[in-house]
Amino acid sequence: MIRTEAVDRLPVRHAVPELLTALDERGTAVLHAPPGTGKTTLVPLALAGFIGNGPQRRVLVAEPRRMAVRAAARRMAWLLGQELGDGVGFSVRGERRTGPHSRIEVVTTGVLLQRLQRDPELPGVDVVLLDECHERHLDADTALAFLVDVRATLRPELRLIAASATSDAEAWSELLTRLDGSEPAPVVRSEGQGHGAEVRFAPPPAGVRPAHGTWVDPQLLRHVAATVRQALDRHEGDVLCFLPGTGEIARTAGMLDGVDAEVLQLHGRAPAAVQEAVLRGGDRRRVVLATSVAESSLTVPGVRIVVDSGLAREPRVDHARGLGSLATVPVSVAGATQRLGRAGREAFGTVYRCWSEADDVRRPRHPSPEIKIADLASFALRTACWGDPEAGGLALLDAPPAGAMAAARSVLHAIGAVDDSGRATQRGMRMARLGVHPRLARALLDGAPEVGARRAAEIVAVLSEEPPREYGDDLAAAWRTARRGGDAYGARWRAEADRLMSSLSAADRPEPGKATEGSGGRAGERRAAGQTFVGLGTAGGESAAGDRAGAMGQDAAAGLVAALAFPERVARARGERSFLMVSGTGAEVGEPSGLRRAPWLAVAVADRPAHAASARVRLAAVVDEEAARAAASHLLSERQEVHWEDGDVVARRVERLGAVELSVRPLGDADPGLVRQALLDGLSREGPALLHWTREAHGLRERLAFLHRVLGEPWPDVSDAALVARAGDWLEPELSRAARRADLGRIRAGEALQRLLPWATGDAVRLEELAPERIEVPSGSRIRVEYGGEQPVLAVKLQELFGLRETPKVAGVPVVAHLLSPAGRPAAVTADLASFWRDGYRSVRAELRGRYPKHPWPEDPATAEPTRHTKARAARSSPETRM
Repeated sequence: MIRTEAVDRLPVRHAVPELLTALDERGTAVLHAPPGTGKTTLVPLALAGFIGNGPQRRVLVAEPRRMAVRAAARRMAWLLGQELGDGVGFSVRGERRTGPHSRIEVVTTGVLLQRLQRDPELPGVDVVLLDECHERHLDADTALAFLVDVRATLRPELRLIAASATSDAEAWSELLTRLDGSEPAPVVRSEGQGHGAEVRFAPPPAGVRPAHGTWVDPQLLRHVAATVRQALDRHEGDVLCFLPGTGEIARTAGMLDGVDAEVLQLHGRAPAAVQEAVLRGGDRRRVVLATSVAESSLTVPGVRIVVDSGLAREPRVDHARGLGSLATVPVSVAGATQRLGRAGREAFGTVYRCWSEADDVRRPRHPSPEIKIADLASFALRTACWGDPEAGGLALLDAPPAGAMAAARSVLHAIGAVDDSGRATQRGMRMARLGVHPRLARALLDGAPEVGARRAAEIVAVLSEEPPREYGDDLAAAWRTARRGGDAYGARWRAEADRLMSSLSAADRPEPGKATEGSGGRAGERRAAGQTFVGLGTAGGESAAGDRAGAMGQDAAAGLVAALAFPERVARARGERSFLMVSGTGAEVGEPSGLRRAPWLAVAVADRPAHAASARVRLAAVVDEEAARAAASHLLSERQEVHWEDGDVVARRVERLGAVELSVRPLGDADPGLVRQALLDGLSREGPALLHWTREAHGLRERLAFLHRVLGEPWPDVSDAALVARAGDWLEPELSRAARRADLGRIRAGEALQRLLPWATGDAVRLEELAPERIEVPSGSRIRVEYGGEQPVLAVKLQELFGLRETPKVAGVPVVAHLLSPAGRPAAVTADLASFWRDGYRSVRAELRGRYPKHPWPEDPATAEPTRHTKARAARSSPETRM
């Protein structure tokens, strides 16, 4: 018996005829319906023929969350006046409630993807409705892309609807027909008829710090709790409070102790009884603290007030370190609108936004598409099994980032899921059928022969259904607790372990009479591949494990399976709580922790706080070195390591597991090429000063530097960087014969520099002409020219330049004359000798003639006789005296 009165209250009913017509004419449509209009419940009933006069069809409804799947199925069964599993059923991972007469099945998008990869034709299904497309979950984007492909290649009669609660319907319309080039799919709009809600901004007090990583300022949570209390005092009805995660929900619940209301915690891992209690309503006033699971697809009865913390969680991946985490971000405008809609479902409501009105305009309009920010290993494996490793031919709103896809393919290649070209191997297709992340699939397949299939499935179930924090950070201990526990997590864990056992067995058996998916071509071509899965069977795995699995303890089994799943996170101790992962990232365990003295760990869950040098270990298992080597064997290497360290060449043979040194031995016969490179590194770090430099060698270098600066090529650059870069041109063959620092110190730099002179052009012979080492002055002395400054310098006694009217030049550049007193002390500096004789000499003469009376101080130095001696000695040496 259909509950007509309840159906008639759903606004979307007015859009149903247009939607059915669009499907009959085009086969695809986009349904734009605001929250609360009934698109999740009424539309599938109409599509299946339960309401109206349409034909009976089998409808598959895909929802992004398990909670929404159960709630939607129960609501539709209630509207029909039937038991769940009659006309309407549901399937989520590990649980299925359908019957032979079920015409509507509600599934998660993950379950839909598994079915598409198992059999892309979806036999028996007439219509697929993908709900909440606007949330941009990766599974939903992928499922829609595959369905568009199926319609284009296998089943053009399959009807397809994309349902969105936001205003991006046109983009989905274009996407639904991208491959066949026809007109965009029709957009059917349903007007909302909610009761509306008043928005009140309630910014937190000054000084609240921005969230980062998974950290949220406790002051903000206290403000949110105070706002909830205020709302309870001012308004009637239940309160729905949005918080970013389970930790914030638990802390806020503690701050609400003593309120006159029942406080419920709603999140994806909440016990089924709590989820049902929230959706069922109650006699007592309630405060429901929820994550974003309550944004859409769910109606929480009795809610009149929404308190929005303004925060949400999005996945992030550090591809370089192989770490995934959740980031706390401002909720988008679209998300805040969804949350607002929860308040006006049943009556006029009130929404408290815990941010300022000015901050409201700076929020992102939509949440980040998961394909842009998430780990893409599962996506890459699915597209490889689909026959499109690059995902270039799939109908996606956003292309996957090239870097993230490259990182994903690297992971898949390391575990044998794809070949060198990125196409799925038979092993990879088998992994895809297990319904878990490829890393966990690898751990299940490779771990089963070692620890037994049941044990492997149970440990992978703990890794898949990450345990609550109160279970601790020891994977083996969490596994034991789950086995004993009768809590909600224990029930989920057992269901997942059973499912994995079933999937492991099914993955070994092709469906009777059918070929399994091939790795080449589009959806239509995969049917002809004729490939079958081969490898470990469940019973065979148990048998192959034999005595080895029976003798292995729980800790060792947990460590091996975790290491197989996350080989680059195998970590060796470098202190009581500090570890180094083979990826090169540091990791620290908490205090207290039973893991802190372990020599080796297999880290399953870790995050890296903002600005922290090391990752924090959230879940790990003790593992021995043998298991670590086996799990991460693709990272095992032994090689010569020759490098410059502490001022000399260090040569050793090192066995490594990624970044972790396993053993080190001195190396006496190091590869000459590696030694040469180490010496070059030393020269780069410490400069050419490592060579043997005489005064003459320094002088030659300065002369060459001067000519390069003044004349350019072919005169060489002899800066430190240039000399190191051209070491092969001027330090050979001495460099190749050197083995250590002392050998560099024996290389005569002056002789080696001669090799850089421009001999090939013939200019080398002009070195003495262009930049002479010494210049002969009028007195007959040959004075050294210093080339170390901006201009060449000639330091000479003033009397030796008498009679010289113009400044000497080298390479066309006037030297700077440092004119010295008879005692060799600076008297004057000039680059224009003629000007000095005319204007500057008089004052120098007046100052020095009394101090040095024995030396000549003529009034006209430009015409005077140059001399190196005193007046008396100069007179004795003159031609007139000798006559």
